[in-house]
Amino acid sequence: MHRIRRHLTALGSLALLCTALTGVTAAPVPAADSQAAPDARYLDARAPIPDRVADLLRRMTLPEKVGQMDQLALVTVQGTCNWSGGALNDACLHDVLVDHAAGSILSGGGMPPQVNSPKDWADLTNQVQNYAITNSRLHIPILYGIDAVHGHNNVLGATMFPQQIGMGATWDPALEGQVEQSTQRAVAATGINWVFGPVAEVARDQRWGRYYEAFSEDPLLTGTMAASAVTALQDGSSGTRLAASVKHFAGYSQPLNGHDRVPADYSARYLQDTILPAYHQAVQAGALSVMADSGAVNGVPVTGSHYLLTDVLRGQYHFDGVVVSDWSDVRNLQTAYHVAADYPEAIAKAVNAGVDMAMEPTNAADFSSSALIAVQRGLISPQRIDQAVSRILTMKFRLGLFEHPYVDASKADAVVDGADLPLARRAATESSVLLRNQNDVLPFGAGVHKLVVTGPNADNMANQLGGWSIGWQGVPSGTAVPGTTVLAGLKAGAPAGTTVDYQADPTAAATDLRSADAAVVVVGNTPGAEGPNDQPDPSLAPDQQAEVAALQATGKPVVVVVVADRPLVLGSAANTAGLLMAWLPGTEGGNAVADLLYGKANPSGRMPVSWPKAIGNEPEFYTQLPGTNGGTDSGYSPLFAFGAGLSYTQYRIDAPALDRDTVRPDATLKVSVPVANTGTTAGDLVVPVYAAEPVSQVLTPAKWLVGFARVHLDAGATATATVSVPVSLLAHTQGDVNGDGHPGVTPGQYTLLAGDATTGTSFTVR
Repeated sequence: MHRIRRHLTALGSLALLCTALTGVTAAPVPAADSQAAPDARYLDARAPIPDRVADLLRRMTLPEKVGQMDQLALVTVQGTCNWSGGALNDACLHDVLVDHAAGSILSGGGMPPQVNSPKDWADLTNQVQNYAITNSRLHIPILYGIDAVHGHNNVLGATMFPQQIGMGATWDPALEGQVEQSTQRAVAATGINWVFGPVAEVARDQRWGRYYEAFSEDPLLTGTMAASAVTALQDGSSGTRLAASVKHFAGYSQPLNGHDRVPADYSARYLQDTILPAYHQAVQAGALSVMADSGAVNGVPVTGSHYLLTDVLRGQYHFDGVVVSDWSDVRNLQTAYHVAADYPEAIAKAVNAGVDMAMEPTNAADFSSSALIAVQRGLISPQRIDQAVSRILTMKFRLGLFEHPYVDASKADAVVDGADLPLARRAATESSVLLRNQNDVLPFGAGVHKLVVTGPNADNMANQLGGWSIGWQGVPSGTAVPGTTVLAGLKAGAPAGTTVDYQADPTAAATDLRSADAAVVVVGNTPGAEGPNDQPDPSLAPDQQAEVAALQATGKPVVVVVVADRPLVLGSAANTAGLLMAWLPGTEGGNAVADLLYGKANPSGRMPVSWPKAIGNEPEFYTQLPGTNGGTDSGYSPLFAFGAGLSYTQYRIDAPALDRDTVRPDATLKVSVPVANTGTTAGDLVVPVYAAEPVSQVLTPAKWLVGFARVHLDAGATATATVSVPVSLLAHTQGDVNGDGHPGVTPGQYTLLAGDATTGTSFTVR
């Protein structure tokens, strides 16, 4: 390419780049007017971002500022511009991006380009971006958002990793980082710059439709994994920086009756000590944005909560990025929650609470006119509008969108299609949790010559991926998604001399098992997301329990593999010889399950949540507070406890040693835990470290997680796991029932325990 003269304007460079790299025909850049002169400060990449923001902001009209605060769905600029999909519509692009100056477009679940391929995604985002830059008065690029929650999961051909609950079962923040780096490369290659994730909710109620989107029921495990995800998603080492969005702030995961978006009620103590800490960790990792919770907490819709979105998020956490609402939640303040009399008042309530960008996805004109009315009424100050728009523009400058708004679409397929399959296989392997292994039925050895495979999830890729996979509720009917099912993995990985018979019919499977050595029955549930995926009865379906019972009646070993989005009450299927929880393992789940069942990999996953034994025990979590209760299952009484998981070897975890026995509340303890592999197989050991407070002024759990490590140990090896424990993790909110106290570490004696030990090492906080 000929050298571009130094005086070429930045805007002209953008248009040339669009044509040269992507094949998109760039519309001529409008003649620069006095408001967007070529020497404008905001176009100078060398200028400090605050200066660029201030310069651009002073050139904008109020309608242009308000437009930046709206995020529209892709379907508003496709086809008939009303949920039809299809090709981009020039008239609607003009309406959304020019007439109403929208600051962002998103592809919600099930909103692909006309052809769903990585290249077509890149072409689409380039075209939308180009339209905004070349046709709007000040040529401001857009933010393009997407839910990439287990890989670039909307794109056909993209590798899908385990859903977050599975990644939580790895207890491996480094692996989570690698998975998110892979996601970052794929998303960036398609021209998308804003990822709505990670989810930082704590999983608290197995009935909730989004249970599987959380990493864990434990705040520290959740926060540590979420922070790793934020760091990796925003790692710009690939040459392109993305913005992560920690969601959904805050208190979404324990609705009062278990149903999605039903209001939640938390005591001040529970909110501060259990619900908020994971979000705090994720925000501290440098997240550029936060998505507000759709629900209500303690009688206040979070989208309108100044306490959560400003006092806590801005004041306590010092967050300086963009707060975006969830789908239509600003309007919901009027239509669902009835805390606003009309739409302008709803917009004002959300913006004044702390929302900077409203995901009001279907009507740009309505949002713009109503927001302007709110300003005219004096409901929103011009200063608050400027503050919100400054944050949005700052994120755009941080992402480099004014200099590099486009991607090379010709490279997208090579970057995205089938990328990082070995990593996906490793993630699915580490996430699977072995929970029963009677008489060492696993791994299948040389004595297994014939294996019968059956069950509804044995050969079903859609069920293996779960919700948010190509479509919102999962893979659309008739769509073929690449990947390896459990059946395919077991067939491909079978050792010499082992045959695999697949029987879709339960009766045929039981008959076939009589002449076989063992059976693998793959059970679970079907995909779903959000409210449609609520499960008031989260148990294994009766027909699946009956199939397991019929197989067991043959007297042959039966191994159950659960492919599901949450622990399911197993009923009569709970006592099989083998039980492996594979969660929603993604593209390579079948190969991972085969590696584990055949002994090519040693199980290392550990439960990130508790597994209830009976319907009616939800919510169930290991940090249940002590009481005088004594009824059946009224205490913590799971089928499998938090942290449970078996291996093909044996480990020993000894009592922790501390670097001191007296500490201050602001100190960090260095904890050394001697560990050993006393078996004959190498493996990875998860070493959790818990704290306990023998006597406390307010109720505290019997133990709570304050640190963990993952250690690889060869057969017969010993090692020391080192865990840093900030003493601040001992804090609980003091005070009486009204919760008017603040989180603090009470002076006194505490105990640290490692693994499943019930006795540990004591120390004193002064």
